[in-house]
Amino acid sequence: MKKGFQTTNREISWLQFNERVLQEARDERNPLYERIKFLAIYSSNLDEFFRVRVASLRSLLNLKKAEHKELEIDPRGLIKKIHQIVGAQQEMFGKIFQKQIIPALAKNNIYLVNETELSAEQAEQVRKYFTVKVLPLLKPLFPARTTADPFINNRSLYFALDLLQRDEAIEKPDERKERNREYAILEIPSAELPRFFTLEKKGKNIYVMFLDDVIRLSLREYFVRNEVLGAYSFKMTRDAELHIDDEFQGDLLAKIQEGLGTRKKGLPSRFLYDPNMPEEMLKYLSKYFKLSEDDLIAGGRYHNFSDLMSFPNPGIPSLENKPQPPVAHRDLADARSIFSVMSQKDILFFYPYQTYDYVLQFINQAAKDQAVIAIKITLYRVATNSKIVEALKEAAKNGKEVTAFVEIKARFDEEMNLFWAGELERSGVKVLYSFPGLKVHCKLCIVTRIERGEKKRYCYLASGNFNEQTSKIYSDVGLFTTDPRLTKEVKEVFQILGRKERSTEFDHLIVAPFTMRKFFEKRIEKEIKFASEGNRAEITVKLNSLEDLDMIAWLYEASNAGVKIRLIIRGLCCAIPGVPGMSANIRAISIVDRYLEHARIFIFHNGGNERYYVASADWMARNLTHRIEVGFPIYDESLQKEIRQFIDMQLRDNVKARIIAKGRNNKYKRAASGAENVQSQVDFYKYLRAKHRVSE
Repeated sequence: MKKGFQTTNREISWLQFNERVLQEARDERNPLYERIKFLAIYSSNLDEFFRVRVASLRSLLNLKKAEHKELEIDPRGLIKKIHQIVGAQQEMFGKIFQKQIIPALAKNNIYLVNETELSAEQAEQVRKYFTVKVLPLLKPLFPARTTADPFINNRSLYFALDLLQRDEAIEKPDERKERNREYAILEIPSAELPRFFTLEKKGKNIYVMFLDDVIRLSLREYFVRNEVLGAYSFKMTRDAELHIDDEFQGDLLAKIQEGLGTRKKGLPSRFLYDPNMPEEMLKYLSKYFKLSEDDLIAGGRYHNFSDLMSFPNPGIPSLENKPQPPVAHRDLADARSIFSVMSQKDILFFYPYQTYDYVLQFINQAAKDQAVIAIKITLYRVATNSKIVEALKEAAKNGKEVTAFVEIKARFDEEMNLFWAGELERSGVKVLYSFPGLKVHCKLCIVTRIERGEKKRYCYLASGNFNEQTSKIYSDVGLFTTDPRLTKEVKEVFQILGRKERSTEFDHLIVAPFTMRKFFEKRIEKEIKFASEGNRAEITVKLNSLEDLDMIAWLYEASNAGVKIRLIIRGLCCAIPGVPGMSANIRAISIVDRYLEHARIFIFHNGGNERYYVASADWMARNLTHRIEVGFPIYDESLQKEIRQFIDMQLRDNVKARIIAKGRNNKYKRAASGAENVQSQVDFYKYLRAKHRVSE
């Protein structure tokens, strides 16, 4: 395929997605606390962006100009453009927070106050909290008093303090300032304490303070031998990639453990500081931390707005979305055994609309069932207190043969996964670890039972992780099946993971990096053929991200052949829809709402005999080439209809869907005059409640 076509730069495309998140914080149709959460999500996303994508770009700055040409990008120019876009977004963030969120809180008698806005009674209350809870955690660092290399924790919050030692022997104030001036660095203990402190209620009014301001109020009492001239917040964002020199030689597990230690000392990718910080202090810190001018970004008085996710809720229901309790599945609601139901039919789940408890029940029943002899599972990201891991440990103690493939290169979850891997091994579970050069990102579980003297396999395949926490906010699809066409090939995938078999041919599953790319190319090519023969040809794809150049080229070719293509892309969309002569038949939307759209679904018209697939993979080079991913067909026609209903609602969404177009202006898709509003995440929930006969 030719690569001389137009695409959106992936970094810019990612920032466009984050702007859509930010726009949700501005949208007054959202309840107030949901808007606050979108501000938190935006901030968290931006941190990750600088920790990974910008840090990677920064690493390219040291390359020679000739090597830049080979990359076909200008790293410095791209970083400059990123800073421009982020600067504009940060300005929007500030306006939303100051001009919309804070006044809206006040209308609900909730006041976000700083240390200068307290009554004497409130100040005393804050000082007591500081003395009891905060003071024991404070450990100031005086740079001028140590020769040790400076170290600042990634993303932690700090004050840079301008101090003046009290020295009564020096009478002249100017002379005292010159001789006794020094700087201190004080970490704000937001990892140990809540970022927000709620004061005692006063009438109808509720007062909330940043932890930063709790400390600001008491600095004079803490530094009794100093005069505090100023306190300016800052934070450091570091390169968070896990850099491993050679995954193919030596002990990969040991190298990852070593890499986790060096990650904390990664090169800076952003130094965010209070714009009121004196220039002299900023220069001092830049020299002290060995920062370049490119690292310095002026922020605001507060940083780490991702902490807004835990902003105290006074218990006003109207400030949050109306709850959508997970719907029970009618086939399993009263079933004593999940295995007996699975033996009769395939079962499809849509999370978080439906309860994830059935996955926990599936593994728990397998752990206790005397007929079960083996359980195999892939673990990419698990919950902090994982009930799934506990069930696997119990299964091993009950004599089952339990195998868990633990991906220890799952970004930002490496330490957690190493911990759980150790827990599993100590319980007798056989743990398989990462492949060199590949990540295992598929979501599979297979349970083997002895029935009538023969082995029968029960499988769970999904688009999302085995994580009961994220299942409450990630929109994913999962399938229970005993279809031998699928269970046989799931077994073969686990043989590959166990390094027992290298056969990579599959008739039903779609497995990256072996068959997935070619499979989707052939499906697109088939739609092109239908269109060229004058027949109806359509492709519908739902992804987190569309970035792979070859797949985009295939979509452009299909568009030019007359194939109608509908894309639902939550995050990165590097394809440019709606361009005459290139992508005129491509339409794309992005949905940002209460749940994180995470499912990957593919529908091909196939001459009227539609084909439906769900997968763990996006159309990104990393998924299709550098990961073990699994896609699976949905054969049951009744389940196909459920997926079609889900996708059609998303395509009709005119409340939370935005149009992805060449102009990248993220316009909402609005209902035509007289048409009803469709908010897919609400309407699909109602659909499932009605289908599964759950009463209000």
